[in-house]
Amino acid sequence: MSINTDNSTSSILSSLNAGSKNSSSTTETGTSALGKDSFLQLLVTQLNNQNPLDPQDNTEFVSQLAQFSSLESMQNLDTTLGTFYSSFQSSQALQASSLVGRSVIVNSSKVQVDDPSAGVKGSLVMPSKGDGVTLKIYDDSGDLVRTVDMGSQKAGNIDFTWDGKDDSGELVGAGSYTVKATATLDGTSTALTTYLPATVNSVTLGQNGGEMTLNLAGIGAVSASSIQTIGK
Repeated sequence: MSINTDNSTSSILSSLNAGSKNSSSTTETGTSALGKDSFLQLLVTQLNNQNPLDPQDNTEFVSQLAQFSSLESMQNLDTTLGTFYSSFQSSQALQASSLVGRSVIVNSSKVQVDDPSAGVKGSLVMPSKGDGVTLKIYDDSGDLVRTVDMGSQKAGNIDFTWDGKDDSGELVGAGSYTVKATATLDGTSTALTTYLPATVNSVTLGQNGGEMTLNLAGIGAVSASSIQTIGK
């Protein structure tokens, strides 16, 4: 199961996960409009009823006009942000739909194998240099089907390939498999983080600015932030 990285689309997830304005703020326009109208009405009433022999101080009047201008600007800004949020939601939905059917690399120990002859390419994370790096692959019933000895490895992300065969050299059947990676680090057997390919079945958009989730074949729902790479 080979994954080809498409760098031109690597920004999709970050774009989809960007913080969005809470939709409740877009409902405040009515309140702001009422405040502006009331303010203007009070100001006009004040001018109509002032004492001609003792008119309002110019400095105070200019200050009130400045407050009115600020209030109107805030209302216009709120309207603009509401329009922007609606456009953002439409753009987010369009980008999310483009992920369906595509392959991604995700932080997971599970992988859906549809074509065993194509093999599976993944990676593991070595926090430090270690020995006895081993992959153990289990089928959906929990039975061990393959052990891969990777020897000593340096620190960093280490790529690996499973050829889709069991320990007897026969191709396994299609289905869901679990990959467990371990290594001896400083004399202690340690479980390692693995990244494996998966196909996006569907996408759920976050509500009120929440994070988007992806439903992956053989894995289930995962947060968009756990996706490492988007493939073609």
